[in-house]
Amino acid sequence: MRRQFAPWTLTHSDVLRRTRRTALYLLWTAVLIAGLLPVRALAQTPAVSNQGQLLDRIVAIVNNGVVLQSQLDARMKQVVAELKAQGLTPPPPSILRKQVLNNLILEHLELQQAAQEGIGISPAMLNQALHSVAARNGISFSDLPTALAQEGINYADYRRQMRNQLIIGLLRERDVLERIVVTPREIDQFLARQAREPSAHQQYDVSQILIAIAPNATPAQLAAAKHLAEKVDRLAKAGKNFANLAVTYSDSSDALKGGNLGWRDAFELPTFLTHVVPRLKPGEISPVLRTASGFHIVKLDNARREERKDIVEQVHVRHILLIPNALQDAATVRERLEKIRKEILAGKVKFSVIAASVSQDPGSASQGGNLGWQSPQAFTPRFAAAIAKLKVGQISQPFQTRYGWHIAQLLGRRKFNETREMRRLHAIEAIRASRAEEDTQLWLQKLRDDAYVRILAD
Repeated sequence: MRRQFAPWTLTHSDVLRRTRRTALYLLWTAVLIAGLLPVRALAQTPAVSNQGQLLDRIVAIVNNGVVLQSQLDARMKQVVAELKAQGLTPPPPSILRKQVLNNLILEHLELQQAAQEGIGISPAMLNQALHSVAARNGISFSDLPTALAQEGINYADYRRQMRNQLIIGLLRERDVLERIVVTPREIDQFLARQAREPSAHQQYDVSQILIAIAPNATPAQLAAAKHLAEKVDRLAKAGKNFANLAVTYSDSSDALKGGNLGWRDAFELPTFLTHVVPRLKPGEISPVLRTASGFHIVKLDNARREERKDIVEQVHVRHILLIPNALQDAATVRERLEKIRKEILAGKVKFSVIAASVSQDPGSASQGGNLGWQSPQAFTPRFAAAIAKLKVGQISQPFQTRYGWHIAQLLGRRKFNETREMRRLHAIEAIRASRAEEDTQLWLQKLRDDAYVRILAD
């Protein structure tokens, strides 16, 4: 069985922009110094030129960075392998090159934006993610490089790509998800719809093709995009493989995954699909849909009913959070938490007292680190995984999440009859999830529109 080493997936300040002249000057100067131009470009005589060897070349300029041919070739090779593993036929090389290059440009823009906002991933957090990959594939972390090599994947490249995907996830969470505001009226309307609509407890596996349009698109550009969307819609309804069409035509960030959005609860579907998808039968394709980001063709791959649980599990937890900084790196913070844990276990200090004095979580420090009764799903996956292993009264070893380093104590577990307030919290999560797809696409378009991007001819 083929192992699953897909990169970590799955959630603005303006991008720093340079004038065209300044950007080109700085980039070409840097490239010349790095020796990335063909050796023959620097040749002074025919004799030297004849001995030159092409090392690499630039295929796109992205603000003050570049995409290299070697990066494009490596990513295309990876994408082809992933498509074949899914049983999909890769599109012609020219089309695949365009899709992959567009993804690399967006990735460069997002990483540049993350660097400007000071978003990074520590080596420990990256190793934790790689440990999870190894565990999912039933191998040890030390065996991961060998297992990747057997799949034709370079470990250093895979590690770098994993790091980039984690950073992009944190950036999208900060710049998109956390900025989605949900009003009390929206929550009331959501709960009322959930109570009266039979599709409320359905889950849907959905794929989409997006023909994007720019916010300032001209009438001619709008007409061309609509014409292409209608053409793709006809091909899909004529029986052409939908996933292959997505790989070939879609402008969405999930295009190279065949356009698949994965399983979604009914009210976690993108907003424009909440009244469309429940009316489709598995295998059926929607009409062409128009949104602010472009024209969508949507296919319902499958559907299933989700059993609603009024009795949920809750945990009572308190924690201490320390955040690494320029004076205290991650190793120092971890050692400090280990020392605090030993002092608590030895009875030298009380958890609540030390939490109130040193914890850097502004929401819980004044409460002695107490987070109250919560559903495990309310925590980040790494936090939930750490407390899942604890017995009541136990204190965890130091562990890391995107917020920093923690130690946590489990104070209790209980089965709880979900209250109205809990339902409202779930409603907020679902409403945010329904908006995330469209808001992320619009944010990516703005990121691209605000950037200086030049694709160099072959």
